[in-house]
Amino acid sequence: MKRYNSRRPIALTVAGSDPGGGAGIQADLKTFAALGVYGYSALTEVIAQNSARVLRVTPVQPAMVRAQLEALVAERRPDAMKTGALGTAGVVKAVARALVELRLPAPVVDPVMVSSSGTRLLDRRAERTLRDELLPLAVLVTPNIPEAEALSGVRIVGRDGAREAALRIAALGARAVVIKGGHLGAGSRASDFFFDGRRLIEITGPRLAGPGAHGTGCAFSAAVAAHLALGADLESAVRRAKRFVLSALKRSFKFGRGRPLLDHFALR
Repeated sequence: MKRYNSRRPIALTVAGSDPGGGAGIQADLKTFAALGVYGYSALTEVIAQNSARVLRVTPVQPAMVRAQLEALVAERRPDAMKTGALGTAGVVKAVARALVELRLPAPVVDPVMVSSSGTRLLDRRAERTLRDELLPLAVLVTPNIPEAEALSGVRIVGRDGAREAALRIAALGARAVVIKGGHLGAGSRASDFFFDGRRLIEITGPRLAGPGAHGTGCAFSAAVAAHLALGADLESAVRRAKRFVLSALKRSFKFGRGRPLLDHFALR
């Protein structure tokens, strides 16, 4: 039976590619699917990478990024969205303008700057553009510790540093910030620090042994966007996203000599 004009929730990812599927748009779409949300995507840079290293990065032209977004909105606006690796200042500007002009939802911004293997995925000039033009439009910013330090100028060594960094990032205009600070926890617990504009909330979970996995930041921000598309409030979306990543980490696996890969469908 054909069904027209479906109102199923849609989440949009605006990010770079990972042909190995562990991170980037491919991982975001798997996360959306795992959580029961239809996935839209707009590609910002083509990245030749696997779980061990990045070999080459080719940015998509800003006009093409804008055209992808216009094509999607012409059919239906998404209910929530996230951004990942944006690459260049021109792309950051194009995305920020599209958010306003196409009336897209306030994004979950994963400020991807450098890959886990050390390759830069956001050029230096684009960092300022991200701070000045995109973060003020964000519903949530999800930096890891190095990204939070770069955005805030604060050295983070504990809860007080995480709080100060979160306050400074929020002062750039974002509605809320979650600093992914797993190694800042103590003992068997790992902590993230969520500032909702009023309170700093420490969200703890089990610390898993091992080196972590490729693409955890992508999966986390995508899971937040998916839960927002499903109607969750921001704090609930953050807590559910943390549980999603923990489940995916528990069932992580490897294909070769690179980093472990998440099982995005671990909850099923």
